[in-house]
Amino acid sequence: MLPWIRALRPLTALLLTAAIALVPATTAHAADARPASGWNDYTCKPSAAHPRPVVLVHGTFGNSVDNWLGLAPYLKNRGYCVFSLDYGQLPGVPLFHGLGPVEKSAEQLAAHVDKVLAATGATETDLVGHSQGGMMPRYYLKFLGGAAEVNALVGIAPSNHGTTLSGLTNLLPYFPGVEDLLNEHTPALADQVVGSDLLAKLNAGGDTVPGVRYTVLATKYDEVVTPYRGQFLDGPGVRNVVLQDLCPLDLAEHLAIGLFDRIAFHEVTNALDPAHATPTTCASVFG
Repeated sequence: MLPWIRALRPLTALLLTAAIALVPATTAHAADARPASGWNDYTCKPSAAHPRPVVLVHGTFGNSVDNWLGLAPYLKNRGYCVFSLDYGQLPGVPLFHGLGPVEKSAEQLAAHVDKVLAATGATETDLVGHSQGGMMPRYYLKFLGGAAEVNALVGIAPSNHGTTLSGLTNLLPYFPGVEDLLNEHTPALADQVVGSDLLAKLNAGGDTVPGVRYTVLATKYDEVVTPYRGQFLDGPGVRNVVLQDLCPLDLAEHLAIGLFDRIAFHEVTNALDPAHATPTTCASVFG
């Protein structure tokens, strides 16, 4: 990717924030539970090989379908019961979700997990989230009783300790009104800025909670959650992975790692079933 294109991505995020504030009300909605490829099937019963349903948690500006057109079929084809949800919806903003306050989004996740467990008969689930979707579930685990219902959390490029958007958020104080725009219209973005009140609360007293296994998958080419090592967690039961340590040829950035990077997907399956994990290499793109 050309350097100037990479540099424009953070600016695009802020411009999109401003655009969202001006989007007129509409009756359109994201396509909850309508994928034709087999996930969000509430008749699915987990197998002995994969006894826990997998809940996929999209990122900021994502939704339950578009974020998972690659990973959901990948997991479904390997015998998992797979589900996804929409969260963080704002009034009058179709398709682009994950924009509401993280605390409220965590409540939506808690309700969705309860729904999945009731339908499948399982006692625990595994969570896989991209970007905000890898961080927000930690609020559910820590403050909403989620640790009793979750075996593992896999974060793909998660915003665990916030982001500077390659330093762009450091400029917010120099642009009066922009920070207010973020807080008023897209609180999830404000929650993910390094040093936010939400992140201070989330990370106080330790990154993890007992009884949950954590995996973080990061790419050193991430241009959205920066610096990328801020994605890592500390604590027992944590495995932090840089994709380029597994395959130096992997050039995936923030979006690609969650949308179609099969090297990352292979590591997701290893995290979900560590007893049967196989080495992840550059050849995993063919798996």
